[in-house]
Amino acid sequence: MSSSAVHRFGGGEPLLEIKDLGVSFATDHGDVDAVRGVSLFVDPGEILAIVGESGSGKTVTARSVLGLLPETATESGAVVLNGRDVVQMSATQLRRVRGADVAMIFQEPSSALNPVYPVWWQLGEGLRAHNPKLSTKQLKERAVEALREVGIPDPQNRINRYPHEFSGGQKQRIMIAMALALGTKLIVADEPTTALDVTVQAEILQLLRDVRDRFGTSIILITHNMGVVADLADSVAVMHDGVIVERKFAKELFAHPEDDYTKKLLGAVPRVGAHSASAGLSDAARQELAGHEAIVEARGLEVTYPGRLGTPPFRAVRGIDFTIRAGEVFGLVGESGSGKTTTGRAIVGLEEVTGGSLKVFGYEMRHLRERTFKPLRKDIGFVFQDPATSFDPQLTIGQCIAEPLEVHEPRSSAADRRRRVRDLLSAVQLPVDYANRFPHELSGGQRQRVSLARALVMRPKLLIADEPTSALDVSVQATVLELFRQLQAEFGFACLFISHDLAVIDMLAHRIGVLYHGELVEVGDGAQVLGNPQHPYTKRLLASLPVPDPVEQAVRREEFRRVDEELAGRD
Repeated sequence: MSSSAVHRFGGGEPLLEIKDLGVSFATDHGDVDAVRGVSLFVDPGEILAIVGESGSGKTVTARSVLGLLPETATESGAVVLNGRDVVQMSATQLRRVRGADVAMIFQEPSSALNPVYPVWWQLGEGLRAHNPKLSTKQLKERAVEALREVGIPDPQNRINRYPHEFSGGQKQRIMIAMALALGTKLIVADEPTTALDVTVQAEILQLLRDVRDRFGTSIILITHNMGVVADLADSVAVMHDGVIVERKFAKELFAHPEDDYTKKLLGAVPRVGAHSASAGLSDAARQELAGHEAIVEARGLEVTYPGRLGTPPFRAVRGIDFTIRAGEVFGLVGESGSGKTTTGRAIVGLEEVTGGSLKVFGYEMRHLRERTFKPLRKDIGFVFQDPATSFDPQLTIGQCIAEPLEVHEPRSSAADRRRRVRDLLSAVQLPVDYANRFPHELSGGQRQRVSLARALVMRPKLLIADEPTSALDVSVQATVLELFRQLQAEFGFACLFISHDLAVIDMLAHRIGVLYHGELVEVGDGAQVLGNPQHPYTKRLLASLPVPDPVEQAVRREEFRRVDEELAGRD
C-alpha cells in the first residue's frame, strides 16, 4: 500500500477505524478469503471512496462496519466506530448502532424498499425502532421533513405514495433520507449511482456532497466508477483481491497513481473523443455506409400509451425521424423516460406504433400483424439491459444461446446447434465448457457476453442493444464494448445502441441521436453532436458525464449547473 496512507483528512480521533480486518466465507469448497488485512480510517466530515471491481472485497468491507455479514462469514481484526468495536457487538447492540451511528444506502433502491408500504411508513420504521413512543402524526411530520431535505417535490402528499410511484433517482433520494432520519454521522453508500442516468447520477452526487456540507456527515462511497470518485471523494482506497493496494487523497491519486491496478481502472474509463467510432471512418467509408440499404426508417414516429383511470394518454415518442442503414451503428442517447427503450421495442414489435411510419426491412410496423412479421424476427437480435433477468435460470448457458435456433430453425440437428453455440462462445471470448454452466454461475460481464452470443446466434441483420453495459464494472464494460466493436465488424449487422452514456455511444456509434422528452433534438456524427452540441440538453448530458480528473470534474460541475438552468428556462 502507498506510503501516503498515513495522511489524514482531519485532526483528532477518527470517526471510524478499521484495523487489520479479515473476512472469510465458508463454502462447500472450503473457506474463501474475501478481505485480507484491511486497515482504514474515516475522519469526521470525510468522503472516502473504496474503489475496485466486483469481487475485490469493497462491499464486504463496508458491510462489516454495520455488522451485516452473513452467518457463513468469519471476521478477525477490529472495526472501531465511535470508540466501540462493531465486530465484538451483540445483535442487540448492533441494532442500536444501525441508523443512529451508521446507516447504509444500498445499491438497488427498488429491492431495498418494501413495495407494499407507503414511503412514510418505511421512513418511520427506523425511527420507531429507536423511539417506539413516536406517534403516527410525528412519524409523518419527520418523513415530510426528510423528503424535503433530499429534494423530493411536494413531500406532504408524496409520503403517502408507494416506491413504484417514484423514479429511480427519487428512490435513491428516499434511501438517503432514510439514512439521515436518525442523524447518523456515517453513511455507507454502496454503488449509489450504478445504472442511473448520468444526469440523475450528477444530481445524487451533488446531494451527497450537500449532506456532508450541511450535516458534517462522513461518507464511505463504494464504487467501481473512477469518474464518480473524482467528482465526490476527498480520499481514495483502491481494493484488489481483498487487499488495499493504494490509499491517497483523491487529487494526488489521480495525478500520480502508483499501483498498476489503479492505472488499469483509470485507463478503462471511457472518455468522449478518445476512441470515437465516427472519427475513425474515412470519407469513403462514410459514403459507402450512406449508400447502404435502409434497415430501419422512421418518419414522424409516434408511440402513445392510453390513459387509465381518468389519466390522459402519454406520448412517449413524439414524431421522430431517423434511418439505420445496413452495417451502421446508430446510437440513441437520453435519460430514463426520454423514449429510447420505447423506440427500440417498437422496432421489434413489442410496442404499438400509434402515429407516423416505422419500416423495418421494408415492413410497415404500424398496424403490425404478427403472422406476417414473424418470419422477419429471425433477422433481429435483442441484447437486454439486465441479462440476469432475461435468462431462464433453469436452462444451461448452451440451452439459452440455442433457444432461438430451436424456435426459428426447428429442423436443425442437435449437433449443428451445439457447434453454433461453441462458435459463438469462442466469438465472445468465453470458454466452450461454459455451455454447461447455469446463468447464476457467471459474473455480470460474462452473462452480458452470453447475451450478445444469444442475440447473434441467428446471424441477424439488425441488433437492438438496450443499455447493455450500464451496470458493469468500468474495466468489464471496456472489455464488453471492445468485444462489441469486433463482433460488429465481423458480422456486419446494423445496430440501434441505446444508452444514457455519451462516452459509450461515442465509442461505438457511426451516428448519434439525442432524445429528450420523446423528441429527437439532435442527430449527426460524433464530431457534430458531441464536439459541437447545439441543444442545451446535449450540453447537459456532456457536462454530467464524470471524468477521472478531480480538477476537470469541478469545472464540469459548474457547467452542469449553468446548462441545467438554461434548459429549465427553455422548458
